[in-house]
Parts: sequence; structure tokens; C-alpha cells
Amino acid sequence: MKGLFGEQTIIPAARHQKDVEKIVERTTGDYMVMLETHIAQLKPLVQFATKQGKKVLLHADLVNGLKNDDYAIEFLCQEVRPHGIISTRSNVILKAKQHHVLAIQRLFMIDSSAYEKGLMLIQKVQPDAVELLPGILPTQVEKTLNRLKIPIIAGGLIETARQIEAVRQAGAIAVTTSNQQLWPNK
Repeated sequence: MKGLFGEQTIIPAARHQKDVEKIVERTTGDYMVMLETHIAQLKPLVQFATKQGKKVLLHADLVNGLKNDDYAIEFLCQEVRPHGIISTRSNVILKAKQHHVLAIQRLFMIDSSAYEKGLMLIQKVQPDAVELLPGILPTQVEKTLNRLKIPIIAGGLIETARQIEAVRQAGAIAVTTSNQQLWPNK
């Protein structure tokens, strides 16, 4: 069954420039996440990955040297041109949607109060998907999916293929991971 990311269910996440190169050279699938980057490296890295056939999902909150205001997101969408934006901030998600960029809201399950507040914001913003962290809790994946009716991506603390299978069985459409041992290799 094809979903938001086609048939790709494991989305490799790059923490460093060398990780971007490894993802491009070694992994299958069209999508990748770019986590921690410096604003000066951002555009060339996204262009490199895009030229190699990857669709970059950029975590806007983790771009060093970039403030997360409307102007920053306009810059990212118009100049850097990622396929998607990931953020914990609703204003960033709304701006990404205005620019017709895939909008993925990250939700940290720190405690029940933060989780409930996050769900209320997500229901207002209606992102294209929600990245739930930590992603190793299959019951929370299922509960969140049933409540929001928005595709769920599991991320964070996923260390084994068994954990990936469990959250996928619970309804997650994909898993993001920086663990290179779990990346789908060519």
C-alpha cells in the first residue's frame, strides 16, 4: 500500500554533512530527513541530495543560524526548496503549507499535559503528517492516529527492526532514524 512516502517506510535522517553523502550513496528510497545543519551549508546540501534523486525533509528547528519566524520559512521554501519541512512550531507548519511544501509537525510526548496541548495545536493546524517522539511506543502511535486521523511517523529512540515493525503494526506510515544500521541499503 502506498502512503505519503510511496512504499518507503524507513526514512534515514542525517545529523551531519557526511550522513547526507552516505544516505545519497548507500540507501534506497526517495526520502531523507536533514536534521542538524548550518545555514551556510543548507542550500548546497539540499541541492546535492535533490540532484541525486532524494526528496529532503528539512527540520527547520535544527538549522543553526536561522530563526524560526515567517521570514525564515519563506527563505527555506523559496531559496532552499526542500520537499518538506519538519517543525515543532505551528507557525512554521502553517507557513510551509502556504508554500505547498509537505508539512510535518513534530510532537514530543514528554508527559500527558504536553501531549494533550500538542494534540490540540495539531488539530488546529492540520499538518500533512505528525512525527511522534519517542517513536518506540506502539500504543501511543495507535492512540494518536485514532485521535488525529493524520498520518503518523515514529521517530526517536528506535534501535531495532522489531521496534520498527511494532510501530508500523500500530499504524505508523514510516519511521525516521539516524541509526545507520536501520537504513534501507542499496
